[in-house]
Amino acid sequence: MHYRLLGLTGLNVSVLGLGGSPLGGVFGAVDEAEGVRIVRTALDCGVNFLDVAPFYGNTRAEAVLGRALRGVPRHSYILATKVGQYCSGEFDFSASRVTRSFDDSCARLGVEYVDLLQCHDIEYADLGQIVGETLPALVRLREAGRIGHIGITGLPLKIFRAVIDQVSPGTVETALSFCRYTLNDSALTALLPYLTAKRIGVINAAVTGMGLLTDGALPPWHPATPAMIAGARRAVELCQRRGQNIVTLAIQFSISNPSISATLVGAVTEEQVRENVRAADSPIDFELMAEVLKELQPIKDHNFMRGRPENRDLLIP
Repeated sequence: MHYRLLGLTGLNVSVLGLGGSPLGGVFGAVDEAEGVRIVRTALDCGVNFLDVAPFYGNTRAEAVLGRALRGVPRHSYILATKVGQYCSGEFDFSASRVTRSFDDSCARLGVEYVDLLQCHDIEYADLGQIVGETLPALVRLREAGRIGHIGITGLPLKIFRAVIDQVSPGTVETALSFCRYTLNDSALTALLPYLTAKRIGVINAAVTGMGLLTDGALPPWHPATPAMIAGARRAVELCQRRGQNIVTLAIQFSISNPSISATLVGAVTEEQVRENVRAADSPIDFELMAEVLKELQPIKDHNFMRGRPENRDLLIP
């Protein structure tokens, strides 16, 4: 496993991190005991960056992760969780709610300190509130020594500049983007120079487009358009004809960019964790990568959007 510094945080994170949403059953039921084995296997394989949120499975993912971390030395992993998004459709970025949410997360996780606390999917928020109320509340937690660092997350790319440009340097230390640096959508590329110049650590997630670039059935909540689904299916089938798993290419595509400190990938089984780690450690098949990128060209940077209308990026339909 390789490691990179996460911006100016001083955190040396594994280039492959464990995304916690599957632990909450977001992509199908995962037995709690299996969830514990997933986490322990990831740690055994050198993955030291664990990311979760109270929203995943309505707190279930945090509870499962907390159980998995019992007895694990606290210094041996880097833990990130989030505030602001809770059960389906509930967003509350007020200072009192995010502080209480953090307390509740610590109880479920069985820790007193979190390395990285992130505002979750801020496209659903009034960005003025994020700047004037939410982030100051997180700064107070940081000053109190309860958290190490502060980040923001979201799907639209415009939200990162909109917030970072309004706060003092060092307030926002990380940016977590998902579904925007994948084989079929690399729009994050245009934002990377800005984030690098600001010395902000970049975390990429959902390298398969939340299951779009896999051979499995998409969950019913998936927002991809029919054209995206059809285009992705052609790329998946191309890899199958070559005897390869497109997920391997998706992971390699992300971690090969040195401007991205960590790529979060979830798993629903122990073996899937091992497969993901092998992908991260294996040489890239550049010929196949080129073929897949060519196959995906008709839907390149086409994506779905969500959040408040004023926070959304312009879309390619």
